[in-house]
Amino acid sequence: MTLPLLQDLDVKSKRVLVRVDFNVPLDKQGQITDDTKIRGALPTIRWLIDHGAKIILLSHLGRPKQKNDLVLSLRICTKRLSELLGCPVLFGGDVSDPQALEMSHSLQSGEILLMENLRFHKGEEDPASDPSFVRTLAQLGDLYVNDAFGTAHRVHASTAAIAEFFPKRKAAGFLLQKEISQLDALLKSPKRPFFAIIGGAKVSSKLGVLKSLTEKVDGFFIGGGMAYTFLKSQGASTGDSLVEPDLEETAKKFLETCRKRAIPVWLPEDFIAANRLADDAEKKIVSVKQGIPPGWQGLDIGPVTLASWQSALTEAGTVFWNGPVGVFELPSFAEGTKGIATTLALLKAITIVGGGDSVTAINQFGLGEKYTHVSTGGGASLEFLEFGMLPGIEALKK
Repeated sequence: MTLPLLQDLDVKSKRVLVRVDFNVPLDKQGQITDDTKIRGALPTIRWLIDHGAKIILLSHLGRPKQKNDLVLSLRICTKRLSELLGCPVLFGGDVSDPQALEMSHSLQSGEILLMENLRFHKGEEDPASDPSFVRTLAQLGDLYVNDAFGTAHRVHASTAAIAEFFPKRKAAGFLLQKEISQLDALLKSPKRPFFAIIGGAKVSSKLGVLKSLTEKVDGFFIGGGMAYTFLKSQGASTGDSLVEPDLEETAKKFLETCRKRAIPVWLPEDFIAANRLADDAEKKIVSVKQGIPPGWQGLDIGPVTLASWQSALTEAGTVFWNGPVGVFELPSFAEGTKGIATTLALLKAITIVGGGDSVTAINQFGLGEKYTHVSTGGGASLEFLEFGMLPGIEALKK
């Protein structure tokens, strides 16, 4: 079955339950530091307003360890969403409160109601543990729209189980449609050469997509903390850098597979190493041949690596980037990630940033508008490239 689309639904005067992804980063004062995900939902919300829908928004925020963790309340998002839309946004409180159902029924066309953090309930992440929870959610709307690509890889109550309650009354929102279109094109018809830049902390979280992409890409660039496991598997001295010893053999086999298939893999040739993880730490440039000494750790790619990668990337037709290549949160170790981000922003190639910390990085550098597509889902984009489907998307098709 094809994906049902929002624009094909008759939403006038209907209560439309929209799963959005407002899982935004917060600072220590509980203020939103990056509203990219909220902005991503605006086209769907505005379309629903224009077409006379009564809008009930569902989302999660963070990983609350207990019910009603006020630090992770979605109330903060009502204020920001209201500012972006230029109209009031009501806060509905807890979805299990009888008042929530009353509020959903009292909405007027064009009004918006944002419910409290779904993860305050165990039944959201584990629908089987509390089947009544998803039924409670379903009662809030007449139609269901999933516009939360960032959680479409989760088999949760609001992303998958709820779709069963809306046969022929469910659809994908505009953000979800856009994400699928852009990533599907990577799988089916990328402009060549197609390069993947994979960074981040651990090999274990990226191994599946690395293996899957060997069938599709023309070259890999591997950076970030995960690079040290690959380098260690090749006999390099990595000092106190992040290494997953149990994956060294897997990393070695991956590199061998790439060699057999004539897929070039660019690993760091040099690093910015430091004696501790701090912005004011003592640091130095170390080459792979020299090796990182004990007591030191690699925290960014070095200038030789950056120049080499930048040169190679100029030939790209398509680039998919997921994961920073250094600890960009600290200015002393941000130059590698900034250099890659700037290079991609200037390319004429198709450039897709695969969510997560990569998005935080490009926004930090003021480059968020310079790419073909910036995904709102890190884990979701990786799983879509690996499997070609996601549970939240399949639930809409059933």
